[in-house]
Amino acid sequence: MNDLPIVSVTELVSAFKEVVETALPPCCVEAEVSNCRKSPAGHWYLTLKDDGAEIGAVIWRSTASRLKFEPKDGLQVLATGGLQVYVARGNCQFIINRLTPQGFGELELAFRQLKENLAADGLFDEERKRSLPKFPRRIALITSPASAAVRDMIQVIVRRWPAARVVILPVPVQGPGAAARIASALNAVERVPDVDVVITGRGGGSLEDLWAFNEEVVARAIADCIVPVVSAVGHETDISISDLVADRRALTPSEAAELVVPSRAEVRQQISQLAQRMHRSVSGRVEQHRLQLAAIRARSVFRKPMTLIDDRRQRLDELAERAQRAIDLRIERCRQKLTATAASLDALSPLKVLARGYSLTTDVDGRLITSVDGLSDGQLLNTRVAGGYIVSAVRSASSSHVTE
Repeated sequence: MNDLPIVSVTELVSAFKEVVETALPPCCVEAEVSNCRKSPAGHWYLTLKDDGAEIGAVIWRSTASRLKFEPKDGLQVLATGGLQVYVARGNCQFIINRLTPQGFGELELAFRQLKENLAADGLFDEERKRSLPKFPRRIALITSPASAAVRDMIQVIVRRWPAARVVILPVPVQGPGAAARIASALNAVERVPDVDVVITGRGGGSLEDLWAFNEEVVARAIADCIVPVVSAVGHETDISISDLVADRRALTPSEAAELVVPSRAEVRQQISQLAQRMHRSVSGRVEQHRLQLAAIRARSVFRKPMTLIDDRRQRLDELAERAQRAIDLRIERCRQKLTATAASLDALSPLKVLARGYSLTTDVDGRLITSVDGLSDGQLLNTRVAGGYIVSAVRSASSSHVTE
């Protein structure tokens, strides 16, 4: 008889869960990530493994939303969390409440991953970068209104180009929610009238302080902005995602202000130089035309205008003579041709034939008699000979030759 207790599967797995989850306190696991996938609900499922073993792991959505980077297969990480048993399947899995990449920092990894994704989408391509307006009417500054950076930018703009108007769209530049506020301000630029260019950025700080400008939402808002955007984040050595996406990158906020407006003194100097060049050009053209006019005035046709008339008159006489000679030659050729044609016609004339002793006989109606057939006695005939006409009457008609 079996004296062992009988338990259900649920009781068995529940006991296993109690033992496992209480036996090992939360710990850090150094491992390699594999089989990484994200569920539609936002949870991450992955496998933590080393050379000797592996275990399934989960990052719930609430924890995943705080990650600056995305878990990838092959990534070496330090996972902090604890064991948990999924009773429905009896699986033991590691619940991760903090994930840190090994070899470089979390923010550095997030920066690299976002940079790769945005580059693949073409947001860094030079072909999509727009040129800045030469003389902007209104400039939008998207930054903290209380920062030294905004004061520096306003001072530079007013000093270099007082005609430009400045509108400030105030946003926090660090801390939770800063990226969403910056992106919202960039999207709102289209509702501000007459804005020609945008400057967004802030002064220097740590990587954590500048992180709002490394968020994807800000990068895509810059790319979608209806006017060119200048990014000025941190100092010269600080390169943010915003700098890479923006139409122009400035090393500092002050340099950004110098990029978007011209220098009034430089414009005045350029206008003065252009005026001098224009004066020299116009003076040169006037002198050139004056010399051309003097050369034209010096021509003989203006000093002796009748010479041109005389030349044309003589030319007309020569053309008239040539035309008369051509007419005479044409008439002579036509006369010769007419004479030759008349001679040919005369040679073929019936009168020539009559002169040689031949005659033509017709009846009273003028019909030519070519045969005795049809003739009747007493019929009157007209005979044409070389000297005139003979009228005769038919006594007899025979087709044979008659000799008297």
